[in-house]
Amino acid sequence: RRECAAGAVSRAAETGGADALSLINTLTAMAVDPIARRPILANVTGVLSGPAIKPVALRMFYQCSQSVGIPIVGLGGIASGRDVVEFLLCGARAVMAGTATLSNPNAGLLILAALEAFIVQQGIKTNEECVCALEV
Repeated sequence: RRECAAGAVSRAAETGGADALSLINTLTAMAVDPIARRPILANVTGVLSGPAIKPVALRMFYQCSQSVGIPIVGLGGIASGRDVVEFLLCGARAVMAGTATLSNPNAGLLILAALEAFIVQQGIKTNEECVCALEV
């Protein structure tokens, strides 16, 4: 099986001495005004973040976790306790919520409460049970 670019870069970082990795934060994006035929953003491109990038982040987590042994911190669309579990299953050891906190400064507390409820509901004893536990 051929290794993906994200896995190769992650492995190179680990080989180079990295103690941990964080993935993915934002993706470069742009928007266009079809009437004016111009980019909407003054810099032409900007960034896309939040729930829209979560599927890309999960894919990258899964691929990178197959290539490295160091911890990976998850970010990229985390807005719920269920999102946290998805990132853990794909290899995250810790997570961060960014965009979710823009609309609700208490998002971190709400995500933590939802994660705790999910863990109890599913009978999970430790978060570690979920890390890299995706059944493929």
